[in-house]
Amino acid sequence: MARSWVEAVLAAGAVPASAVPEASLGRADIETFTGADPIEDPELRAHSLAGVQALAPGAVEFLDGIELWRVVGYAGVTPIVCAHVAAAIRRRGPDRRPRTVAEDAEELAITRLELLPDAVRGALERGGVRVVEIPAEDAGQPARALPAARVEVEKARAALERRVAERRLEALAPGEWLVIDGVISDSAALSAHPRALGVVKSHGAQYFEGAELERALTLPADHRTSVFRPRSRGARREIHSWYLRLWPWEGNDLLYGLIRLEARAHPDTVATASALSAWLLRERAPLATPDRRWDRLLYPIHDVETYLRARAPRDVVPYPASRLPRTGS
Repeated sequence: MARSWVEAVLAAGAVPASAVPEASLGRADIETFTGADPIEDPELRAHSLAGVQALAPGAVEFLDGIELWRVVGYAGVTPIVCAHVAAAIRRRGPDRRPRTVAEDAEELAITRLELLPDAVRGALERGGVRVVEIPAEDAGQPARALPAARVEVEKARAALERRVAERRLEALAPGEWLVIDGVISDSAALSAHPRALGVVKSHGAQYFEGAELERALTLPADHRTSVFRPRSRGARREIHSWYLRLWPWEGNDLLYGLIRLEARAHPDTVATASALSAWLLRERAPLATPDRRWDRLLYPIHDVETYLRARAPRDVVPYPASRLPRTGS
């Protein structure tokens, strides 16, 4: 797989490297203040889920994706990155056993072609791998080039997840739900579907200020907030959203156990927000350990990620290796 084009690039003169970046938390939301419009209540408040009858769909499909990448070489100071992105959907039917119903993967090389020597560039272009270029303004300095490469990997992963999810919508049976790790507001098809639900674990975007922000971030366990409408951000589609606390945050951190849900902008979403939230509380078990994000990670989504990592090519999977100099002794 990746080994053929990587070996060709190194044979053409690139200096071997084995830098493995820190793991990503996954698809992050946009880090900005956007604001929100009230939908369910005049202002944001907490709704207890005690005694709420949980939604109990007969079948559910869960989608997640992974991104694996490593610096495999340098041409001068220009990094050459090998990346693998993949996405899968696992369906859990009445027998409660998850089965894979859709998956896709892609291999990428990430660099800046114009900064590569002719021999290295030629080997890469003949390698049969899709090349994604780092922006010119970031390519000359490795301290900027590697974060820029990470952004390109994340964009490729998000695009692949979106394609897999959109292709699957037509196959959903009546009453069957598709639960997606991440936002659905970047897809017209997903954000309009009555049974597509996005589960967002990152909280870079800020929708509230002052007392409402405090209510959102100090939400008690087994509570949800009012449903609100995030204000439009560029290509993002209109959706309804609310926060849900899976585990008590006291003694931990404000974001501990806090997720944000996205569903279509429709009165039915408001009507079922509590039943949906009570259902997702049940999806906490079993715990998604040893993943360090277990407090915000639903177990069926963790199952999809585990499946994808088991199928990932070995040459891009991070492995422990000594960085001590080789002395020959």
